[in-house]
Amino acid sequence: MEEKITIPKLGMTMKEAKVVAWKFKEGDWVEAGQVVLEIETEKLTYEVQAQVSGFLHILAQPETKLPVGISAGLLAETKEELAKLQIEVQTGVIAEAAIAGERLAATPTAIETRHSKPAHVKISPLAKKLAEEHSLDYTILQGSGPDGRIVKEDVEKALSAQVSAPSNTRAQAMGVEVLSDQIIDGKRVKTVIPLKGMRKAIANHMVRSLQAAAQLTAMTEFDTTELVKWRKQLLERETSIGFRVSYTDLLVYILVRALKAVPIMNVSLIEDRIVLWDDINIGVAVATQISEYESGLIVPVVKNADKKSLSEIHRDVASFVEKARSGKLLPDDVTGSTFTLTNTGALSTLWSWGTPIINQPESAILQTGPIAERPAVVDGPVVVRSMMSASLTFDHRVLDGAPVTIFMERLRDLIQNPATLIGCG
Repeated sequence: MEEKITIPKLGMTMKEAKVVAWKFKEGDWVEAGQVVLEIETEKLTYEVQAQVSGFLHILAQPETKLPVGISAGLLAETKEELAKLQIEVQTGVIAEAAIAGERLAATPTAIETRHSKPAHVKISPLAKKLAEEHSLDYTILQGSGPDGRIVKEDVEKALSAQVSAPSNTRAQAMGVEVLSDQIIDGKRVKTVIPLKGMRKAIANHMVRSLQAAAQLTAMTEFDTTELVKWRKQLLERETSIGFRVSYTDLLVYILVRALKAVPIMNVSLIEDRIVLWDDINIGVAVATQISEYESGLIVPVVKNADKKSLSEIHRDVASFVEKARSGKLLPDDVTGSTFTLTNTGALSTLWSWGTPIINQPESAILQTGPIAERPAVVDGPVVVRSMMSASLTFDHRVLDGAPVTIFMERLRDLIQNPATLIGCG
């Protein structure tokens, strides 16, 4: 009896996922517990493990969208069962796919096997056999034969190029297309990185946000001298309080109290309704490294942050950072935010002000920069103070200058006078 490899439901809001890549080829033996499939939700990629051992039969090709619970593949107990599935299951797959409405308009059908190639590719039988023996995707080759036909020499040239460029192997394994000999617009190409996965999700989300909202950024500076002292005191008590506090932890802790004081900032515009949220869920932007050439950004959410102590906020933030950088975040971890913090000061001392883009459907995002000592006027004389830049982008469709100013003043008061905060958890 075959075992289904279905799209798992990874969160309450998850409805579908896209097949990104199969880790095994059609007909390969897969051991139980091995990662067999990589899928992608709107914001995350996730690895699906085989629940049982078996021979893999692929139903859905990469770039295919499938609803939760629909089969992307099957695991057969025997080769005989596999052969039977390859012949007979196709009709059922088509029916299931039609009901689910899972395919993207421009993708291959769900019943094509991994080795199937577009019919229009012109290639000689000898060249095709050689390419398949070396797992070479011949559809990307430029044929030198009659009418552009791919011949044996074209395949041999491509295989030779692979051998002569071993340094490119890692890049290719990461999905980076190596085109070191290509010239585009008179410029020599080092690599081409496909716009897909997290990078594509970020690109789409950023453009969609700018198109949807009237975004305006206000910039200021906060005196963090007392905040620096507070953190130093907490670090000195690290053993007794049980955790090492970060500035991000402190900023989330302070931010939720400013939002409670000015609740209009914790708002979303949904269709023609302005929704003020009772929950205060803080998204914390986390930088990730996708590959040697690609960086990413993901925003896990500290749920009900206003009801949590500093230690609980630290636990959530530290956990999310670790999960984000190890690819273990789930959809529920990155949904439901009502306000986002991006602390660029945690990355570099160079990035001060900016114009962060709102994380839809929120109405505001706060970017904080590095803390640095600078001259400042305090009660007359010029003294050295620890200062932090801040940029607040807000949706002018919902928020005006007055509430934004009140919010920034409240934030400033809490940052500059952290002693007014009750308890440190």
